[in-house]
Amino acid sequence: MHQFEESVYQLIVETSTNLPGDVRRAVNRGRAMENQDTRAGLALSTITRNINMAEEQISPICQDTGMPTFIVHTPVGVNQIELKKDIKSAIQRATKNGKLRPNSVDSLTGENSGDNLGSGTPVIHFEQWEEDYIDMRLILKGGGCENKNIQYSLPAELEGLGRAGRDLDGIRKCILHAVYQAQGQGCSAGFIGVGIGGDRTTGYELAKQQLFRAVDDVNPVPELDQLERYIMEAGNQLGIGTMGFGGEVTLLGCKIGTANRLPASFFVSVAYNCWAFRRQGVKMDPVTGEIGGWLYPSGSEVAMEEPVQQNETAAAGSVPPKGREIVLQTPISEEQIRSLRVGDVVIIQGEMHTGRDALHKYLMDHDAPVDLNGAVIYHCGPVMLKDEEGWHVKAAGPTTSIREEPYQGDIIKKFGIRAVIGKGGMGAKTLAALKEHGGVYLNAIGGAAQYYAECIKKVNGVDFMEFGIPEAMWHLEVDGFAAIVTMDSHGESLHAGVEKESLEKLATFKEAVFK
Repeated sequence: MHQFEESVYQLIVETSTNLPGDVRRAVNRGRAMENQDTRAGLALSTITRNINMAEEQISPICQDTGMPTFIVHTPVGVNQIELKKDIKSAIQRATKNGKLRPNSVDSLTGENSGDNLGSGTPVIHFEQWEEDYIDMRLILKGGGCENKNIQYSLPAELEGLGRAGRDLDGIRKCILHAVYQAQGQGCSAGFIGVGIGGDRTTGYELAKQQLFRAVDDVNPVPELDQLERYIMEAGNQLGIGTMGFGGEVTLLGCKIGTANRLPASFFVSVAYNCWAFRRQGVKMDPVTGEIGGWLYPSGSEVAMEEPVQQNETAAAGSVPPKGREIVLQTPISEEQIRSLRVGDVVIIQGEMHTGRDALHKYLMDHDAPVDLNGAVIYHCGPVMLKDEEGWHVKAAGPTTSIREEPYQGDIIKKFGIRAVIGKGGMGAKTLAALKEHGGVYLNAIGGAAQYYAECIKKVNGVDFMEFGIPEAMWHLEVDGFAAIVTMDSHGESLHAGVEKESLEKLATFKEAVFK
């Protein structure tokens, strides 16, 4: 098995950097459904460009490389203990080389291991089978979409849909509600895996297993095939759209499986995956460990056609959708912020500062290491590499902002922050602070880690490395960093509007001929 570790490393790199062909086809179909002159169209254009950049540069598609989860089937007699050692060694190597972000954090101390190893990480599921080769599959599912997983215990009362009973109609309602509640926080347009039955643990496992199915396959169970098709059609009628901007494309895939259950329990478990649907697999020789073939079509076989660039400064070269394009040089004044409205495309020039969960918690009770008056805070945990010339940004897309809702409003007012960049929007407390203080929330395109990394020209410094690379406060010099105003200083929130409208549309599916 002298080639096994190298084969695992190749699998990790391919999964992280090159979106599979079946996923690319789904994204292409989504782009064809969307009006390219809308915010959702802009987002899909940026996503397309980012997919191409990640493949060309062999860099992570999204900076959140998630929890590496391996499903490994082995012939009888293969030493799984040795395989696990080699898998962990390959994980360390991929992390060191910037193909994975160090994501393994001690749950009690918050300490980052720095190499993606720790108690429970990576996740490795072994199973023996009667075939004569090793089947290894890997999924990299980021935290933003993982947080939008949801589990229902039937019967249940669901917002907008009423009672969901222990039948196919109740299951239908649960899945539709799962799509609705994700909004743009899980980096829609997304893929969902659904597990019907099992217990609370195996139900989620079954749901995640569905994500290993081919996007274009057909469910062999007629009732489930019909349900998958229904959910795809109904989900895309909710109007949530790419990044939660509103639009025609909310779902790119739906896969449903079943397992037996206890009479007293009826769980419907939904695993939500972002558009950056990173999963791949290989067949391996059980003697040498060499790769004998790939289990999903290579992304390199499916072209992602980018739109013709009409404006060099707009995000992904697109015309600003239904709004103005304004260049802002940091530090930013209140007057400049008050002139912005929801829908405007903002181009940031100058220095911005990353800040995630650990930093926001710290700043509530401590001073900042730099002057943040008029500053821009970027909700981002980048992939960083260091050499003799210093730090370099390898991937730098936005993280889900709603986690910072308990802190953000207070921190905006305490430090004089003028703009917050993230994805998925924020809540009423932050919106009130933006209005009172004079600030805006800028929605960057979730998962577009290569597009935004290209906008970062220099790392000016870093503080709080003790928090770990993703949670440290990076001071970044940017040029041409584009994002859309989705919450302004006048009390307007695109996110609140889309959620309200999608709830109204959800209610129209309360009754259906689906018994």
